[in-house]
Amino acid sequence: MSSRLKFLGLVLALSIVWAPLSGWAQNSSKPKPKVIVLGVNGAEWDFLRPLMVRGELPNLSKVVEQGVSGSLKTISAPNCPKVYTTFFTSTSPQDNGITGFVVGGQTANTHMLKSEPIWAILSKNGVSVGMANVPATFPVMPVNGYMISGMLTRGKDCEDGIMCAPKLSEVSGEAVYPRSMVPELQSKVGDFLIDCARIPSLDSLKGKEEQSIRAWLAKVSEIRGQQAKLFEYLLTNHPTEFTFLVQSCEDRVGHWLYPIQPHNVGYDPKLHSVAVEAFPDQYRAFDKVLGLILKHMDADTTLLIVSDHGIKPLRYQEAHGAHADHGMDSVIAKHDFADGDEVPGAFVAMGPNIKKGSHIMGLQVSSYDIAPTILHLYGIPVPKSMKGRVLTEIFENTSKVASAR
Repeated sequence: MSSRLKFLGLVLALSIVWAPLSGWAQNSSKPKPKVIVLGVNGAEWDFLRPLMVRGELPNLSKVVEQGVSGSLKTISAPNCPKVYTTFFTSTSPQDNGITGFVVGGQTANTHMLKSEPIWAILSKNGVSVGMANVPATFPVMPVNGYMISGMLTRGKDCEDGIMCAPKLSEVSGEAVYPRSMVPELQSKVGDFLIDCARIPSLDSLKGKEEQSIRAWLAKVSEIRGQQAKLFEYLLTNHPTEFTFLVQSCEDRVGHWLYPIQPHNVGYDPKLHSVAVEAFPDQYRAFDKVLGLILKHMDADTTLLIVSDHGIKPLRYQEAHGAHADHGMDSVIAKHDFADGDEVPGAFVAMGPNIKKGSHIMGLQVSSYDIAPTILHLYGIPVPKSMKGRVLTEIFENTSKVASAR
Protein backbone atom coordinates (compact mmCIF):
# COMPACT_ATOMS: atom_id res chain seq x y z
CA MET A 1 0.00 0.00 0.00
CA SER A 2 1.38 3.47 -0.93
CA SER A 3 2.18 6.00 1.80
CA ARG A 4 -0.56 8.25 0.41
CA LEU A 5 -3.20 5.53 0.74
CA LYS A 6 -2.00 4.75 4.25
CA PHE A 7 -2.34 8.40 5.22
CA LEU A 8 -5.81 8.71 3.70
CA GLY A 9 -6.74 5.60 5.62
CA LEU A 10 -5.53 7.29 8.79
CA VAL A 11 -7.70 10.34 8.05
CA LEU A 12 -10.76 8.16 7.49
CA ALA A 13 -10.10 6.29 10.70
CA LEU A 14 -9.78 9.54 12.61
CA SER A 15 -13.04 10.90 11.25
CA ILE A 16 -14.96 7.74 12.13
CA VAL A 17 -13.37 6.53 15.35
CA TRP A 18 -12.17 9.72 16.99
CA ALA A 19 -14.77 12.28 15.99
CA PRO A 20 -15.86 12.74 19.63
CA LEU A 21 -13.16 14.89 21.22
CA SER A 22 -13.18 12.75 24.35
CA GLY A 23 -12.06 9.77 22.29
CA TRP A 24 -8.47 10.92 21.77
CA ALA A 25 -5.74 9.08 23.62
CA GLN A 26 -4.77 10.44 27.02
CA ASN A 27 -1.41 8.87 27.77
CA SER A 28 -0.25 10.96 30.69
CA SER A 29 -1.83 12.26 33.89
CA LYS A 30 0.76 15.04 34.10
CA PRO A 31 -0.07 18.46 32.65
CA LYS A 32 1.30 18.77 29.13
CA PRO A 33 3.37 21.73 27.96
CA LYS A 34 1.55 24.66 26.38
CA VAL A 35 2.94 25.77 23.01
CA ILE A 36 1.78 28.57 20.71
CA VAL A 37 3.16 28.80 17.18
CA LEU A 38 2.56 32.09 15.39
CA GLY A 39 3.26 32.04 11.67
CA VAL A 40 3.93 35.27 9.79
CA ASN A 41 3.74 34.81 6.05
CA GLY A 42 6.82 36.37 4.48
CA ALA A 43 8.24 38.09 7.59
CA GLU A 44 11.29 40.02 6.44
CA TRP A 45 14.08 40.79 8.92
CA ASP A 46 15.27 43.63 6.65
CA PHE A 47 12.15 45.53 7.72
CA LEU A 48 11.53 44.03 11.15
CA ARG A 49 14.92 44.96 12.60
CA PRO A 50 14.87 48.67 11.67
CA LEU A 51 11.33 48.99 13.04
CA MET A 52 12.45 47.29 16.24
CA VAL A 53 15.39 49.70 16.60
CA ARG A 54 12.96 52.59 16.19
CA GLY A 55 10.80 51.18 18.98
CA GLU A 56 7.84 50.55 16.68
CA LEU A 57 7.54 46.82 17.36
CA PRO A 58 7.55 46.69 21.17
CA ASN A 59 6.01 43.24 21.48
CA LEU A 60 8.34 41.56 19.00
CA SER A 61 11.29 43.34 20.64
CA LYS A 62 10.22 41.95 24.01
CA VAL A 63 10.05 38.39 22.67
CA VAL A 64 13.46 38.69 20.97
CA GLU A 65 15.04 40.13 24.13
CA GLN A 66 13.59 37.36 26.29
CA GLY A 67 14.24 34.50 23.91
CA VAL A 68 16.19 33.15 20.95
CA SER A 69 16.05 34.61 17.45
CA GLY A 70 17.65 34.13 14.07
CA SER A 71 17.07 33.61 10.38
CA LEU A 72 15.30 30.49 9.18
CA LYS A 73 16.64 28.54 6.23
CA THR A 74 13.76 27.93 3.86
CA ILE A 75 13.51 25.55 0.89
CA SER A 76 14.24 26.09 -2.80
CA ALA A 77 11.74 28.30 -4.64
CA PRO A 78 9.73 28.74 -1.44
CA ASN A 79 6.03 29.48 -1.33
CA CYS A 80 3.43 29.10 1.39
CA PRO A 81 1.98 25.64 0.67
CA LYS A 82 5.45 24.14 0.13
CA VAL A 83 7.00 25.57 3.28
CA TYR A 84 4.05 25.17 5.63
CA THR A 85 3.72 21.50 4.73
CA THR A 86 7.46 21.25 5.39
CA PHE A 87 6.77 22.81 8.82
CA PHE A 88 3.99 20.23 9.36
CA THR A 89 5.85 17.12 8.28
CA SER A 90 9.60 17.84 8.31
CA THR A 91 9.73 16.20 4.89
CA SER A 92 10.43 17.68 1.46
CA PRO A 93 7.60 18.88 -0.80
CA GLN A 94 8.37 16.00 -3.14
CA ASP A 95 7.97 13.53 -0.29
CA ASN A 96 4.94 15.07 1.42
CA GLY A 97 3.02 15.66 -1.80
CA ILE A 98 2.53 19.46 -1.72
CA THR A 99 4.93 20.93 -4.28
CA GLY A 100 3.23 24.29 -4.81
CA PHE A 101 -0.09 26.11 -5.02
CA VAL A 102 -1.10 23.76 -7.83
CA VAL A 103 -0.24 20.04 -7.89
CA GLY A 104 -1.09 17.96 -10.94
CA GLY A 105 -3.43 20.63 -12.24
CA GLN A 106 -5.37 20.90 -8.96
CA THR A 107 -5.20 23.40 -6.11
CA ALA A 108 -3.09 21.90 -3.33
CA ASN A 109 -5.17 20.40 -0.52
CA THR A 110 -4.81 18.17 2.52
CA HIS A 111 -5.95 15.07 0.61
CA MET A 112 -2.64 15.25 -1.25
CA LEU A 113 -0.55 14.88 1.92
CA LYS A 114 1.56 11.74 1.92
CA SER A 115 3.34 12.38 5.24
CA GLU A 116 1.74 12.50 8.67
CA PRO A 117 1.40 16.14 9.79
CA ILE A 118 2.27 17.46 13.23
CA TRP A 119 -1.38 17.98 14.20
CA ALA A 120 -2.14 14.28 13.68
CA ILE A 121 0.90 13.16 15.67
CA LEU A 122 0.07 15.46 18.57
CA SER A 123 -3.61 14.48 18.54
CA LYS A 124 -2.98 10.75 18.74
CA ASN A 125 -0.56 11.41 21.61
CA GLY A 126 -3.32 13.08 23.61
CA VAL A 127 -2.24 16.71 23.03
CA SER A 128 -5.15 19.08 22.41
CA VAL A 129 -4.71 21.00 19.15
CA GLY A 130 -6.07 24.33 17.93
CA MET A 131 -5.28 25.74 14.47
CA ALA A 132 -6.57 28.82 12.64
CA ASN A 133 -5.72 30.47 9.33
CA VAL A 134 -2.82 28.08 8.70
CA PRO A 135 -2.04 27.72 4.96
CA ALA A 136 -2.60 24.37 3.24
CA THR A 137 -5.03 22.99 5.84
CA PHE A 138 -8.10 22.87 3.56
CA PRO A 139 -10.18 20.81 3.72
CA VAL A 140 -9.72 20.53 7.47
CA MET A 141 -9.03 17.18 9.10
CA PRO A 142 -10.10 15.73 12.45
CA VAL A 143 -7.91 16.78 15.38
CA ASN A 144 -8.06 16.54 19.14
CA GLY A 145 -9.50 20.04 19.29
CA TYR A 146 -10.34 22.36 16.41
CA MET A 147 -9.03 23.39 13.00
CA ILE A 148 -10.07 26.43 10.92
CA SER A 149 -8.50 26.52 7.47
CA GLY A 150 -6.52 29.35 5.88
CA MET A 151 -4.86 30.01 2.53
CA LEU A 152 -6.11 27.74 -0.30
CA THR A 153 -9.64 27.57 1.09
CA ARG A 154 -12.12 27.47 -1.80
CA GLY A 155 -15.43 29.31 -1.98
CA LYS A 156 -17.51 31.98 -3.69
CA ASP A 157 -15.35 34.37 -5.75
CA CYS A 158 -12.45 32.13 -4.75
CA GLU A 159 -13.23 28.99 -6.69
CA ASP A 160 -9.59 28.04 -7.18
CA GLY A 161 -8.73 28.92 -3.58
CA ILE A 162 -5.53 30.67 -4.67
CA MET A 163 -4.62 34.02 -3.12
CA CYS A 164 -8.21 35.01 -2.34
CA ALA A 165 -10.54 35.29 0.62
CA PRO A 166 -13.93 33.55 0.75
CA LYS A 167 -16.30 34.25 3.61
CA LEU A 168 -16.82 31.45 6.11
CA SER A 169 -20.47 31.12 5.00
CA GLU A 170 -19.44 30.85 1.35
CA VAL A 171 -16.79 28.14 1.60
CA SER A 172 -17.08 25.18 -0.76
CA GLY A 173 -16.07 22.28 1.46
CA GLU A 174 -14.98 21.78 5.05
CA ALA A 175 -13.28 24.85 6.56
CA VAL A 176 -13.97 24.14 10.24
CA TYR A 177 -13.51 21.05 12.40
CA PRO A 178 -15.61 20.16 14.23
CA ARG A 179 -18.41 21.41 11.98
CA SER A 180 -20.48 22.18 15.08
CA MET A 181 -18.21 25.19 15.69
CA VAL A 182 -19.45 27.01 12.57
CA PRO A 183 -22.63 28.52 14.08
CA GLU A 184 -20.68 29.48 17.20
CA LEU A 185 -17.99 31.27 15.19
CA GLN A 186 -20.54 33.07 13.03
CA SER A 187 -22.38 34.22 16.14
CA LYS A 188 -19.39 35.23 18.27
CA VAL A 189 -16.82 36.30 15.65
CA GLY A 190 -18.90 37.02 12.55
CA ASP A 191 -18.84 35.85 8.96
CA PHE A 192 -15.11 36.45 8.64
CA LEU A 193 -13.04 36.31 5.46
CA ILE A 194 -10.58 33.42 5.32
CA ASP A 195 -7.04 34.45 4.27
CA CYS A 196 -6.09 37.82 2.80
CA ALA A 197 -7.47 39.69 -0.21
CA ARG A 198 -6.44 38.86 -3.77
CA ILE A 199 -4.05 41.33 -5.42
CA PRO A 200 -5.67 43.45 -8.19
CA SER A 201 -4.53 42.97 -11.78
CA LEU A 202 -2.63 45.76 -13.53
CA ASP A 203 -5.48 46.28 -15.99
CA SER A 204 -7.96 46.87 -13.16
CA LEU A 205 -5.70 49.55 -11.68
CA LYS A 206 -5.22 51.75 -14.74
CA GLY A 207 -6.42 55.31 -14.21
CA LYS A 208 -7.48 54.70 -10.61
CA GLU A 209 -4.25 53.60 -8.95
CA GLU A 210 -4.52 55.56 -5.71
CA GLN A 211 -8.22 54.83 -5.23
CA SER A 212 -7.68 51.12 -5.81
CA ILE A 213 -4.68 50.89 -3.49
CA ARG A 214 -6.46 52.69 -0.65
CA ALA A 215 -9.56 50.50 -1.05
CA TRP A 216 -7.49 47.31 -1.14
CA LEU A 217 -5.50 48.26 1.94
CA ALA A 218 -8.75 49.03 3.77
CA LYS A 219 -9.91 45.49 2.94
CA VAL A 220 -6.60 44.10 4.25
CA SER A 221 -7.11 46.00 7.52
CA GLU A 222 -10.64 44.64 7.77
CA ILE A 223 -9.43 41.07 7.29
CA ARG A 224 -6.62 41.49 9.81
CA GLY A 225 -9.13 42.83 12.32
CA GLN A 226 -11.34 39.81 11.74
CA GLN A 227 -8.39 37.46 12.19
CA ALA A 228 -7.39 39.18 15.43
CA LYS A 229 -10.96 38.85 16.71
CA LEU A 230 -10.96 35.17 15.76
CA PHE A 231 -7.64 34.55 17.51
CA GLU A 232 -8.81 36.37 20.64
CA TYR A 233 -12.03 34.37 20.75
CA LEU A 234 -10.30 31.02 20.26
CA LEU A 235 -7.57 31.68 22.81
CA THR A 236 -10.17 32.81 25.36
CA ASN A 237 -12.91 30.25 24.78
CA HIS A 238 -11.11 27.25 23.26
CA PRO A 239 -7.66 27.08 24.86
CA THR A 240 -5.55 24.14 23.71
CA GLU A 241 -2.18 22.71 24.67
CA PHE A 242 -0.87 23.29 21.14
CA THR A 243 -2.07 26.31 19.17
CA PHE A 244 -1.01 27.28 15.65
CA LEU A 245 -2.14 30.67 14.29
CA VAL A 246 -0.98 32.38 11.08
CA GLN A 247 -1.05 35.91 9.63
CA SER A 248 -0.90 36.21 5.82
CA CYS A 249 -1.40 39.85 4.83
CA GLU A 250 2.25 40.84 5.25
CA ASP A 251 3.30 38.74 2.27
CA ARG A 252 0.35 39.76 0.09
CA VAL A 253 1.03 43.48 0.59
CA GLY A 254 4.75 43.03 -0.01
CA HIS A 255 4.29 41.42 -3.41
CA TRP A 256 2.97 44.55 -5.08
CA LEU A 257 3.46 47.40 -2.58
CA TYR A 258 6.99 46.67 -1.38
CA PRO A 259 8.59 50.15 -1.04
CA ILE A 260 11.00 49.78 -3.95
CA GLN A 261 13.24 52.51 -5.36
CA PRO A 262 12.85 53.96 -8.89
CA HIS A 263 15.79 51.88 -10.16
CA ASN A 264 14.12 48.60 -9.15
CA VAL A 265 12.46 46.33 -11.68
CA GLY A 266 8.78 47.10 -12.16
CA TYR A 267 8.76 50.54 -10.52
CA ASP A 268 5.71 52.60 -11.47
CA PRO A 269 5.38 55.99 -9.73
CA LYS A 270 1.61 55.91 -10.15
CA LEU A 271 1.55 52.78 -7.99
CA HIS A 272 4.63 52.76 -5.82
CA SER A 273 4.58 56.34 -4.56
CA VAL A 274 1.02 56.07 -3.25
CA ALA A 275 1.50 54.10 -0.02
CA VAL A 276 5.21 53.66 0.73
CA GLU A 277 4.40 52.74 4.35
CA ALA A 278 1.93 50.01 3.36
CA PHE A 279 4.40 47.14 3.76
CA PRO A 280 6.07 48.23 7.04
CA ASP A 281 2.57 49.09 8.32
CA GLN A 282 1.76 45.38 8.10
CA TYR A 283 4.49 44.64 10.64
CA ARG A 284 3.26 47.40 12.91
CA ALA A 285 -0.19 45.82 12.74
CA PHE A 286 1.25 42.34 13.27
CA ASP A 287 2.98 43.55 16.45
CA LYS A 288 -0.40 44.48 17.89
CA VAL A 289 -1.72 40.98 17.13
CA LEU A 290 1.37 39.55 18.82
CA GLY A 291 0.58 41.69 21.87
CA LEU A 292 -2.88 40.16 21.98
CA ILE A 293 -1.40 36.66 21.93
CA LEU A 294 1.13 37.48 24.63
CA LYS A 295 -1.74 38.34 26.97
CA HIS A 296 -2.86 34.72 26.72
CA MET A 297 0.55 33.32 27.65
CA ASP A 298 1.62 32.42 31.14
CA ALA A 299 5.06 31.60 32.52
CA ASP A 300 4.71 27.98 31.39
CA THR A 301 3.90 28.76 27.74
CA THR A 302 6.44 28.42 24.92
CA LEU A 303 6.01 30.74 21.93
CA LEU A 304 7.51 30.03 18.51
CA ILE A 305 7.31 32.69 15.80
CA VAL A 306 8.12 31.39 12.33
CA SER A 307 7.99 32.76 8.82
CA ASP A 308 8.05 30.54 5.78
CA HIS A 309 10.37 32.88 3.86
CA GLY A 310 11.33 36.52 3.46
CA ILE A 311 10.54 38.66 0.42
CA LYS A 312 12.83 40.73 -1.81
CA PRO A 313 12.45 43.00 -4.87
CA LEU A 314 12.92 41.36 -8.26
CA ARG A 315 16.61 41.25 -9.05
CA TYR A 316 17.07 38.73 -11.85
CA GLN A 317 15.01 36.63 -14.22
CA GLU A 318 14.44 32.92 -13.75
CA ALA A 319 13.02 30.37 -16.15
CA HIS A 320 9.92 29.69 -14.07
CA GLY A 321 9.11 33.41 -13.78
CA ALA A 322 7.66 35.27 -10.83
CA HIS A 323 4.83 33.43 -9.16
CA ALA A 324 4.08 31.41 -12.26
CA ASP A 325 1.91 29.22 -10.02
CA HIS A 326 -0.79 31.83 -9.65
CA GLY A 327 -0.23 34.44 -12.35
CA MET A 328 0.02 37.73 -10.45
CA ASP A 329 1.07 40.36 -13.00
CA SER A 330 1.61 43.18 -10.50
CA VAL A 331 4.44 41.47 -8.59
CA ILE A 332 7.46 43.69 -7.84
CA ALA A 333 8.85 41.59 -4.97
CA LYS A 334 8.86 37.84 -4.56
CA HIS A 335 10.15 34.91 -2.57
CA ASP A 336 10.14 31.96 -4.95
CA PHE A 337 13.75 32.41 -6.00
CA ALA A 338 15.33 29.09 -6.91
CA ASP A 339 17.96 29.84 -4.27
CA GLY A 340 15.91 29.95 -1.09
CA ASP A 341 18.88 31.34 0.84
CA GLU A 342 18.15 34.69 -0.84
CA VAL A 343 14.92 34.99 1.13
CA PRO A 344 15.38 33.38 4.56
CA GLY A 345 12.47 33.39 6.95
CA ALA A 346 12.47 34.43 10.60
CA PHE A 347 12.58 32.34 13.77
CA VAL A 348 11.95 33.47 17.34
CA ALA A 349 11.37 31.36 20.45
CA MET A 350 10.50 32.37 24.01
CA GLY A 351 9.45 30.25 26.95
CA PRO A 352 10.21 28.81 30.37
CA ASN A 353 13.17 26.73 29.20
CA ILE A 354 14.31 28.91 26.29
CA LYS A 355 17.60 30.81 26.45
CA LYS A 356 17.24 34.57 26.89
CA GLY A 357 18.65 37.21 24.57
CA SER A 358 20.35 34.65 22.34
CA HIS A 359 20.88 35.13 18.60
CA ILE A 360 21.56 32.22 16.24
CA MET A 361 24.00 33.23 13.52
CA GLY A 362 23.73 32.18 9.89
CA LEU A 363 21.06 29.76 8.68
CA GLN A 364 21.34 27.05 11.31
CA VAL A 365 17.59 26.86 11.86
CA SER A 366 15.72 25.12 9.03
CA SER A 367 12.06 24.84 8.08
CA TYR A 368 12.55 21.09 8.58
CA ASP A 369 13.41 21.64 12.27
CA ILE A 370 10.07 23.09 13.43
CA ALA A 371 8.07 19.84 13.75
CA PRO A 372 10.85 17.85 15.50
CA THR A 373 11.36 20.70 17.99
CA ILE A 374 7.63 20.85 18.76
CA LEU A 375 7.50 17.09 19.31
CA HIS A 376 10.54 17.38 21.58
CA LEU A 377 8.73 19.98 23.69
CA TYR A 378 6.05 17.35 24.36
CA GLY A 379 8.51 14.52 24.85
CA ILE A 380 7.16 12.70 21.80
CA PRO A 381 9.70 10.68 19.78
CA VAL A 382 10.58 12.19 16.41
CA PRO A 383 9.59 9.85 13.53
CA LYS A 384 12.48 8.57 11.42
CA SER A 385 10.77 9.97 8.33
CA MET A 386 11.42 13.54 9.49
CA LYS A 387 14.44 15.23 7.89
CA GLY A 388 14.87 17.95 10.51
CA ARG A 389 16.46 17.98 13.92
CA VAL A 390 15.54 19.15 17.41
CA LEU A 391 16.87 22.68 17.99
CA THR A 392 18.58 21.72 21.22
CA GLU A 393 20.67 24.90 21.17
CA ILE A 394 17.64 27.06 22.01
CA PHE A 395 16.99 25.29 25.34
CA GLU A 396 18.55 25.99 28.72
CA ASN A 397 18.03 22.36 29.75
CA THR A 398 17.27 19.78 27.06
CA SER A 399 16.54 16.91 29.46
CA LYS A 400 13.97 19.05 31.27
CA VAL A 401 11.98 19.38 28.04
CA ALA A 402 12.08 15.69 27.19
CA SER A 403 10.82 14.69 30.63
CA ALA A 404 7.90 17.13 30.59
CA ARG A 405 5.48 14.28 29.90
